Amino acid sequence: MGDLVFQYPKLLYLLLLLIPAILWYVLRDRYSKASLQFSSLEAFRNSRISIRQYLRHLLWVFRIFVFALLIIVLARPQSTEHWQDITTEGIDIMIALDISSSMLARDFQPDRLEASKDVATEFISGRPNDRIGLVVFAGESFTQCPLTSDHSVLINFFQDVESGMIEDGTAIGNGLATSISRLKNSKAISKVIILLTDGVNNRGEIAPKTAAEIAKTFGIRVYTVGVGSMGMAPYPVNTAFGIKYQNMKVEIDEKVLKEVALATDGRYFRATDNRKLKEIYEQIDQLEKSKIEVKEVSRRKEEFASFALIAFFLLVAEGLFRILLFRALPI
Repeated sequence: MGDLVFQYPKLLYLLLLLIPAILWYVLRDRYSKASLQFSSLEAFRNSRISIRQYLRHLLWVFRIFVFALLIIVLARPQSTEHWQDITTEGIDIMIALDISSSMLARDFQPDRLEASKDVATEFISGRPNDRIGLVVFAGESFTQCPLTSDHSVLINFFQDVESGMIEDGTAIGNGLATSISRLKNSKAISKVIILLTDGVNNRGEIAPKTAAEIAKTFGIRVYTVGVGSMGMAPYPVNTAFGIKYQNMKVEIDEKVLKEVALATDGRYFRATDNRKLKEIYEQIDQLEKSKIEVKEVSRRKEEFASFALIAFFLLVAEGLFRILLFRALPI
């Protein structure tokens, strides 16, 4: 048992009542003696006082201890040795994933989309105390999985994501706005959006900067990730002979992504390959963990049961002693 505290410590003042009770018992025992008249005390001169006369005071001691223990039980004793980081409320995280056709470019292995899914899955598995959800966007956006603490379900939704599920294009603002709508009413201590895209905003009704201002209003932090190597990359192109890969210039609107991150107290990252993408998720993981581990609470363990049990046994012992040993003595 660690340090003992009481939920209702003022009740311990009731223990002061034991002082007059003990004084009353001592005075009563001293002045209330049974008496008989004898012509001579000579016959009792060598008589010894029975040990039962001394032990009879045990009944009063038992009663006093029972009263004291019941007061302690009412004051709710608790041990405070169980300290832990606050993780039950955790962080609510929405991952906004670009699934436009350009995410099939093969400057990542096997391509940008699959690499993003794999690294995100590993990130999710490493944060068991957080609620995480998934929004996908291309020419429009929708919620693939709402915030959930059931990460196995979320990972299954990730595996089902494919390019071509929705109309092609890159609506960064819409993807951000859909993520915000899932987080705005959250009561979590921290609300975060991780937005991954490999292009320039060219679709949607909401501008990325406008969405960033809305996120800031709701206290949502946005980490933006530009996915794509520097220079040229093999992009999929529809031809008469099927999909072919052609080297094309990588164009990511880093200026807008940086502005979105800056406006929401987040950060912008550039992922140029699988390893760099993994490192970015690890950085985000550490940034968010550092924000919750500084807050600690004490999980108190109730300790009243042991005091109540001792009081019960003392009460039973008093009853048994009174019936079996001291029935004929004045108590």
